[in-house]
Amino acid sequence: MRIVSIGEVMIELARGADGRFAQSIGGDTFNTSVYLARSGAKVAFATAIGTDPFSESIMDMAAAEGIQTDLILRVNDRLPGLYMIDPQSNGESAIHYWRETSPARQLFELPGWDRIAEEIVAASHVYISGITLSLYSNSGLGRLLAALEFGRERGAKIMFDTNWRPQSWRGDEQRARAVFSEALKRSDLALPTFDDEARLWGDATPEATIERLTTFGVKEVVVKHGPKSAIVYSNGKTSTVPVPAMLEPVDPTGAGDAFNGAFIAARLAGIEPEQAALAGHAMAADVLRHRGAIAPMSKSGAKPSKNRH
Repeated sequence: MRIVSIGEVMIELARGADGRFAQSIGGDTFNTSVYLARSGAKVAFATAIGTDPFSESIMDMAAAEGIQTDLILRVNDRLPGLYMIDPQSNGESAIHYWRETSPARQLFELPGWDRIAEEIVAASHVYISGITLSLYSNSGLGRLLAALEFGRERGAKIMFDTNWRPQSWRGDEQRARAVFSEALKRSDLALPTFDDEARLWGDATPEATIERLTTFGVKEVVVKHGPKSAIVYSNGKTSTVPVPAMLEPVDPTGAGDAFNGAFIAARLAGIEPEQAALAGHAMAADVLRHRGAIAPMSKSGAKPSKNRH
């Protein structure tokens, strides 16, 4: 059983309370890959990076986290993307990106893309996000969607966090909705955030989001509803799983990615959806207490157990 997670990994700069910046690594699907690996899942990350020292640090971190790197393409004379986390007074964080020339954007057009596609088809599970889909040209998207289709025909389960970011789509909501619709037709598990769905699709409630997504044939849906709860749809039943305890976040960056990693790992371990959502809440809480997208391993390294509550 191998999960292939697809997307972009970047250099992260996080501004601390003293105004100084700490350097790390992050990217939504990469973050989830880290938490999947820490939870005991076998996961490979598919992307493209350079051959520079920053790209080497990405390879080193992936290896240290137990993420398989055989699907990472290397491109000479190119640098990975960069983003900066700037905490705001309201408890949120502004995130600024420098990523237009990142080689990750050409993953499915670079030499070696066909090997990536073959591994997607052969995987037991594939994980993508709306940010993943925003990276690629129409040609690259066509190749990715075809690989997802063939993989699903062979039995792969496709897992999709819609993760709508307007700036990633240059405000083109029509294109985003069209691409998301094609991905949802191929998805078995959807992990949307309600605020994103309300902005992009006009959903009035999390239940409306679930109703819309299931019309695409998605069998299981988990709607992340901010600090309040997660609404889980599985086997024809909808349940609300509240966050066990409220906390004052240090930085919300990556919390949803952490939830996804813990939830997926728990489901793969045979844990029921409601209990898997509690595992997701616990992992997200660990990340909220830490500045940056990836919490120290000592804070989020627990593997899921069927007895976890």
